[in-house]
Amino acid sequence: MEITGAILVGSADRVGEAGFAAVDPATGRNIGPDFHEAGAADVADAAALADGAFAIFSETAPEARALFLETIAEEIAAIGDALIERAMRESGLPRARLEGERGRTIGQLRLFASVVREGGWLDVTIDPAQPDRAPLPRPDLRRRNVALGPVAVFGASNFPLAFSVAGGDTASAFAAGCPVIVKGHPAHPGTGELVARAIRRAAERCGMPEGVFSYLPGTTNELGAALVADPRVKAVGFTGSRGGGLALVRIASERAEPIPVYAEMSSINPVVLFPAAAKARGAALGEAYAASLTMGAGQFCTNPGLVIALDGSDLDAFVGAAAATLGQSPAQQMLTPAIHSAFGRGVDALRANDAVETVARGPAGEGENQAQAALFGTDAAAFARDPALGDEVFGSSSIVVRAADPAEIAQLVGGLEGQLTATLLFDEADEELVAPLIPLLARKAGRILANGWPTGVEVCHAMVHGGPFPATSDSRTTSVGALAIMRFLRPVCYQNLPDHLLPAALRQDNPYGAPRRVDGVLTLA
Repeated sequence: MEITGAILVGSADRVGEAGFAAVDPATGRNIGPDFHEAGAADVADAAALADGAFAIFSETAPEARALFLETIAEEIAAIGDALIERAMRESGLPRARLEGERGRTIGQLRLFASVVREGGWLDVTIDPAQPDRAPLPRPDLRRRNVALGPVAVFGASNFPLAFSVAGGDTASAFAAGCPVIVKGHPAHPGTGELVARAIRRAAERCGMPEGVFSYLPGTTNELGAALVADPRVKAVGFTGSRGGGLALVRIASERAEPIPVYAEMSSINPVVLFPAAAKARGAALGEAYAASLTMGAGQFCTNPGLVIALDGSDLDAFVGAAAATLGQSPAQQMLTPAIHSAFGRGVDALRANDAVETVARGPAGEGENQAQAALFGTDAAAFARDPALGDEVFGSSSIVVRAADPAEIAQLVGGLEGQLTATLLFDEADEELVAPLIPLLARKAGRILANGWPTGVEVCHAMVHGGPFPATSDSRTTSVGALAIMRFLRPVCYQNLPDHLLPAALRQDNPYGAPRRVDGVLTLA
């Protein structure tokens, strides 16, 4: 399947004035072809097409929209090995990881197809008229959720498929009825174009209006800023750095019409190790921790970057096993030279901190952009005193904080920023210590795990991949799982409209077969 480097605006392929190339992170060499840089005119035209498509696409029947999502999944699968091979070259990620990521991408598209068909996302609520009610009659009131409008999606660097062009943000926006404009990530533009063309083929097969999807490749901050600032864009999905996410939030909040930005940004995903668990299985937990830390060179937003535990010989066993495992973990390829450089700066800052001990380093890499894993240690007082010790180092780096007693653990947890995850490692004898921390952690994190590792996010109905700031810019929802659709919806109430003028979802005969709450009573189709 040919990659041309074009800008995809609706059904048209365009060329830009300047070009850029993908880079093989293993060698630092460019990978052809040259890609065209989208500009302000492309943004404006894509937004105009999306705005024009919105009225039609947002009112498509659930079955048609579900088929569109399933057809995208089919088209991505049909690309075959060419997609995996291109993604391997552009990201340095291994085949098995990318094949799994392709499966997840296809799976979440199909999940949202099932969500759309089920209809609960419409939240149909009907309070029938009560003309004889005293002292005042009640009008007929009917409510449903409607799509916000065109959505700008920013592809992520660390998941070339599952959080990129056809990733969760795009899938959930389509499910809600929102046209999507994707700003492709410059680290994997060929992968992005292959997937973008698959979406466009699906749109054509399903008879979707032109403008339901556009793909804008580019390397500049100005491109992203122009997209968020365009008045026809009504919401933004972003996965990336805190600085990048906050820049988009500022642009969106300063518009004449501010819009929501759903940015997943920064998290160190604390792990709390309790004494009975440390005593009974500290060495085994230390080995598992190091394996989680170094998985994928630590380039996961749920990477365990912090361990908090009571000081003592049992913690020593945990740390010793983690250090030994990490010391045998080969250096791994990082996604981009920029990510590798930022990782190196973060590790160097910890090594230079007088209050921090370097516990272990993994073997140094021989090639370009190799991550040498790092494990550090400090005490609770130093960690509480220096906020920089709680900053995310994106990659296989983590710090173990030794606390004097359970009260100090609670103080450390209470002082943490918002997180995507928090993990509790405990045995039955620890439960009296665990219980008071659970409500505290619920204020800090979007997902609380017991005796597991946070690296791994299940795509399902119950999942929350979000959390208080700075984990995300809006803690009320998630970027993974069925609940993600709610980011791109808003409620509208219809009062006393004749049945034939009501939207289909609210009509008396319930043509979509959606569940509905009538006079306070939930009924299924």
